[in-house]
Amino acid sequence: MATRKVVLVTGGNNGIGYEAVKAFYQSQKPYHILLGSRSVEKGKLALDSLTKEVSESQNTVEVLQVDLESDESIEKAFEQVKKSPGYLDALVNNAGASFDPAFISGKISLRDCFNKAYNVNVSGTNVMSWTFMPLLLLSSDPRLLFIAGLSQITLAAEKYFPTPPQQLLKEDGVKVFGVGPGFLATNLGNDPELTQKAKAMGAKHPSLGGVLIRSIVDGERDADVGKLVNKDGLSAF
Repeated sequence: MATRKVVLVTGGNNGIGYEAVKAFYQSQKPYHILLGSRSVEKGKLALDSLTKEVSESQNTVEVLQVDLESDESIEKAFEQVKKSPGYLDALVNNAGASFDPAFISGKISLRDCFNKAYNVNVSGTNVMSWTFMPLLLLSSDPRLLFIAGLSQITLAAEKYFPTPPQQLLKEDGVKVFGVGPGFLATNLGNDPELTQKAKAMGAKHPSLGGVLIRSIVDGERDADVGKLVNKDGLSAF
């Protein structure tokens, strides 16, 4: 029997992350999926939904609590994975947050809106990658994915992201990808009204992003390593 690849998906309890977990769970290739979730309860609910949607699978899933706003939480998650299964083949940095709805509704200040978004989407993601790198380097085919979202539209994106980590990790054999999943209805910001508006504007189902992520981990896009990829090829920016 082939050795299971171990893949960790942050923000795996909803949106693109959940669909990525489901895509790996449905794969004919052997996977053990770590469903990263800030909330254990939401992670368990997602796992329950997954097993109801996919009644049979050769693959396995477990919930891993990890909060990107907490170094202690990230370190605790690392120690748990280090203990078992002991290594990581792919880290999918999918977890992200938008606090715009909270600002618009007056729940947080504009400064907090920016600071919290940066803390999760930039600082937290980098701390996560740095902390888990020793486990990735134990893999014979390590992969590091950054789900880029709207950051792919910035002129600096292709020049600076994810080129630095790709160059830094190239000698270690780590394949680094930026992933532009496209315009998908993901409920980012936890605002159902905005999600419905996005659908009305043509946003597609997040399952398309999940399938794309799996294809990259499966090695189907290795010709594009170190670049921002989407389902049609490479992102223009």
